[in-house]
Amino acid sequence: MVTCPWCGTTYEPFLSNCKRCGGTIPPPAESHAAGHEGSVATPPTPPPPPRTVSGSYVWRVLGADGWAIACLVFGLLGTIFTSVGVPLTLARVTAFVGIPFAVFGLLSLAAATALGAWRYREAQQTVEVMRTGEVVEGRIVELTQNLSVRINGRSPWVIRYEFVTAGQAYEGQASTLKTPGPALQQGQRACVLYLPQAPARNVLYPRP
Repeated sequence: MVTCPWCGTTYEPFLSNCKRCGGTIPPPAESHAAGHEGSVATPPTPPPPPRTVSGSYVWRVLGADGWAIACLVFGLLGTIFTSVGVPLTLARVTAFVGIPFAVFGLLSLAAATALGAWRYREAQQTVEVMRTGEVVEGRIVELTQNLSVRINGRSPWVIRYEFVTAGQAYEGQASTLKTPGPALQQGQRACVLYLPQAPARNVLYPRP
């Protein structure tokens, strides 16, 4: 059984590309003997670039993004308040009630549009890193759970990692609603993909 490193879908037998997200699945590695307790796990190695990642995978990236979820909330509020406020304003008799509703709704829609465009561009850049990024070994430096946020009854985990390239240290972070396994614990080695021309653009491989 193999697991897609991009979206977590499992297959048996082996497939070279994920049917769900289009991502490239590396061949399963031969199993090794278990190491000693406290040993540092060896991170998986992605296939060489350019990697096949479906263009629709950008929506999966957005689905796990907190800002994108906030964008949906603003959009929903904006639609509701605008649809109520505009008719009340046009009715004139109830304009004193409709104007505040319409203004709030339009401002919420504007905020949702700006926020959505920003997060979509960020998600596209993340997919570009997954497709063409160079590989470097990093290290998990912190694992925390953000208890102030609840999504579908669960609080997201935030994984901070660091890596060094061209003699300079960089940091990145990833979030997931899944409980991180042993490979994502503090101190573990990690595989990082980054853009050589902009190392601040980086992602963990596989995406948690």
